[in-house]
Amino acid sequence: MEKLTNRKHKWRRDTVELSAVFLAVALADLVANVVVHGHDGPMLLVASAVALIATAAWHSWWSHRHPHAPPGPAPGDIVVSSAALAPEEQALWRVRATVPDSPGSLATLCRALADLPVNIISMQAHPLAEETVDEFVVQAHSDTPPQEITRAVVAAGGTEVWLERADAHDLVDVPTRILNLATRTALDAAELPLALRQLFGRCTIRSIPGEIDEDELDGSTMRLRDPSGGVLVVDRDEPPFTPTEFARARALIELDAQLGPRVPDTRAVLTLPIGGEPTGSELTVRRADPSDRSAAVALHERCSTRTLRQRYHGPAADTDRYLGHLLEPRYGQTLTVETLDGDLVALGHLMWDDDSAEIAVLVEDAWQRRGLGSELVRRLVELAQDAGIGEVYAVTTSSNSGMVATLRRLGVPLDYQVEDGTLVITAHLVLEPSTAATRR
Repeated sequence: MEKLTNRKHKWRRDTVELSAVFLAVALADLVANVVVHGHDGPMLLVASAVALIATAAWHSWWSHRHPHAPPGPAPGDIVVSSAALAPEEQALWRVRATVPDSPGSLATLCRALADLPVNIISMQAHPLAEETVDEFVVQAHSDTPPQEITRAVVAAGGTEVWLERADAHDLVDVPTRILNLATRTALDAAELPLALRQLFGRCTIRSIPGEIDEDELDGSTMRLRDPSGGVLVVDRDEPPFTPTEFARARALIELDAQLGPRVPDTRAVLTLPIGGEPTGSELTVRRADPSDRSAAVALHERCSTRTLRQRYHGPAADTDRYLGHLLEPRYGQTLTVETLDGDLVALGHLMWDDDSAEIAVLVEDAWQRRGLGSELVRRLVELAQDAGIGEVYAVTTSSNSGMVATLRRLGVPLDYQVEDGTLVITAHLVLEPSTAATRR
């Protein structure tokens, strides 16, 4: 049946083509007779030629005045927008707004941002009981006022709108960032405060004594049970913490509690120039932990009063008490320098202080002026840079020329502040882009 239908269609097509041929021959014969035998034949040819020339001239003029648009891209072609902004013309913003938890509210908000126009780079939702906190990272023209973005969000039904400038690290996928922070926390207990700070941005983390029955969320404050004892208090001015962020903090702390005390077993052999007393030149530099307390107390007992005063800015009477704090990984990282006999001859502390860190070094008198202090400071600065800390400072006495010279050798900008004989030297470190991207 199908073959019969195909034959019928082919016969009709052949008949139409044959009829067109006969019609064309008849028209050609008619035109030839008019030109050859008619008295107006030559005039007809001249008029036709003039008409063709005029038509061609008009078409050329029209084409120049109204050029045709280029053909559109074929399906699957990669199109690069000519309206793409140069990097210096871009501005990244973090926008957070509370919207009703109802169908279409998110679409309305996205449409309002698109109409500015603002490009949405990433988005995450923090569900509440009857509302949702939507958080965006958006890209706008650098000339777009932030007030205009805020007004558009409010007009779309958003409330409690919060907006701040963002940078490249905000483009990192949130689950990826949390997994990276969890990995670092699992490897080193000292990373927990840094992980919380990097997760929530500008916030203050304090460890205070006391106990609470359960973790608490109160607007801009979280109170969490510290696995090492006491309470971790996390404060942020704005925006307030959401239940989603509270759950993330609890998960990180639960991971820390399950793994218990841990310090990476990193060791390096340090070879000092031979000469002076003592003559041993091979030392081991490693991370310290609370088990080093007795050896650290013995180091303090061998140090002179002058050395202890330069380190602690006064008499060091209760060594055993504050060493418990300095050797606790929760508050920072401590390096020890150990001899082949197992004695500690130097300690270097890097103590977290919000977005900066304090550096302090103690070197036994018999091992001073051999480069140990400079080596410890250099390694502590590297630890700070690895943690994304851009500013470290040392609190010492104005007469401690050794610390001043050591920090100058870092080759970074330094700030000096002197008050009542106490000298605070702040070093502004240079962070690699990949390291800076881990911080919020």
